[in-house]
Amino acid sequence: MLWWWPRIEGKLGNRMEAMRSGRAVVLLLFMTGAAWARPRSVVMATHGMVATSHPLAAQIGLEILRKGGNAVDAAIATNAALGLMEPMSCGVGGDLFALVWDAKSRRLYGLNASGRSPYAATRAQLAKRGLKQIPYDGPLSFSVPGAVDGWAALHAKFGTLPLADLLAPTIEYAEQGFPVTEVIAGYWRAAVQRLEKSPEAARTFLPDRRAPHPGERFRNPALARTYRELAKGGRDAFYRGRIAREVVAYSQRVGGLFSLKDFEDNQPTWVEPVSTSYRGYEVWELPPNGQGIAVLEMLNLLEGYDLRKLAPADYWHLFIEAKKLVYADRARWYADPDFAKVPVAQLIAKSYAARQRARIDMKHAAVGVGSGELGGDTVYLTVVDKDRNAVSLIQSNYAGFGSGLVAGELGFALQNRGTLFALDEKHANRLEPHRRPFHTIIPAFVTRAGKPWLCFGVMGGDMQPQGHVQILVNLIDFGMNVQEAGEAARIEHTGSATPTGLPEEAGGGRVLAEPGIPDAVVEELGRRGHHVVRVPVNGGGYQGILMGDVLQGGSEPRKDGCAVGY
Repeated sequence: MLWWWPRIEGKLGNRMEAMRSGRAVVLLLFMTGAAWARPRSVVMATHGMVATSHPLAAQIGLEILRKGGNAVDAAIATNAALGLMEPMSCGVGGDLFALVWDAKSRRLYGLNASGRSPYAATRAQLAKRGLKQIPYDGPLSFSVPGAVDGWAALHAKFGTLPLADLLAPTIEYAEQGFPVTEVIAGYWRAAVQRLEKSPEAARTFLPDRRAPHPGERFRNPALARTYRELAKGGRDAFYRGRIAREVVAYSQRVGGLFSLKDFEDNQPTWVEPVSTSYRGYEVWELPPNGQGIAVLEMLNLLEGYDLRKLAPADYWHLFIEAKKLVYADRARWYADPDFAKVPVAQLIAKSYAARQRARIDMKHAAVGVGSGELGGDTVYLTVVDKDRNAVSLIQSNYAGFGSGLVAGELGFALQNRGTLFALDEKHANRLEPHRRPFHTIIPAFVTRAGKPWLCFGVMGGDMQPQGHVQILVNLIDFGMNVQEAGEAARIEHTGSATPTGLPEEAGGGRVLAEPGIPDAVVEELGRRGHHVVRVPVNGGGYQGILMGDVLQGGSEPRKDGCAVGY
């Protein structure tokens, strides 16, 4: 058995913890050994493929491809379905980022459709309320939802089918109902207490005053009405019509800061993707305000080592220490480049990585890691069509059900992404009016010799850069296939300083190790000073499509989803 391969080593305490956190289905796989002892087969197809975290959403995207739509059409339709079927993780109340490979021009496009803070949001005003940090829940955590603007920008530039056709399948499911899947039912259960605090949220998402059970049919006629308005009126129906008016009225009623001008002035931005080379592959991410360049920084650090020759404990120690260095940079530098100078080129330079590499002690875990010296819940989907256009798209409310609030009868939760601003006036990511907050959600793409190779992503907050790097190392260094790369056991380091101003946790944070990490590795990491905690399953949710004459899709079993093709 290869040392990185998942093994079944769950303990009862971890099992109960997983059940309480709503991950019972994933846990059952560990308990029975029925799933991860042998990975799923790679999904293969020639004409087109969709991979995401809900099977019905993936099927909707595939049907759009079969009807003649392209990858962007299918991505919008899939994302719309996820907003209904996985509402705690995403929806039109959240933000969106995407990378689009255009086969005709052989060019990669980047879209930043993250919304901005209200014009009325100032540090002085929040200080008057006695706040030292923006609340995690409630109306002060709102930022303008950017997802619909993201759909509109993608559709205007690349779409071929009418928006009404792309939303129609989800409207039907919203009206007639869809069966709730197992992992998603667990996430829903975990959010009940938050939803119960808001009459509108409870009315929308807690029929019969409880979360729906696995296999139970859930309907959202309010979201169906919202989608019908979008199908008819496009983005203006959201940002200049009844939807905006209802959100703003609700915000003002519950103590939020939204105005109609916040919605009218919202715009997405086409941006240039940034990249680094890793062992002959070009890895592409979006620049800040997101954390994508953390992936590039980590890969630059790891490239200086022959990972296949390292002992397992050495590899994981190196990975954790590289992550700490990069996240210290993230805490200091990553912010909205319209308001702060973000030294992207310096941070992702190979020369900077060489200097940072010298700070790693292979025998001891670092504590109190500072940034280097320069010379800062979610759904993911990927689609590839018959012409080999590809979309890497990620979309999120941030927390489960975002702010925990629903405006009136609109059928979707409003995100709490604004909680990621810092209130320190000297911080690069400080709160200012009409500014984009630091963002965790990051799509990814990989080319080789100028040709598309991999369209992929990993959902899950701070886990995302760590997940991207582990997937790429599994594929490129360890020779796994696109399915194995996602199923392999993971480590997640938590406790680094954040761009909100929160400091590093005392003792250097925690290392969360899945059951497939051998006991001997865990013990050795402990001897080097890491605080290792066994967990049933880490955060994240990987989907990936390897591109070529035959498409190869992977979708990990930590979520409900799948890859489908034709």
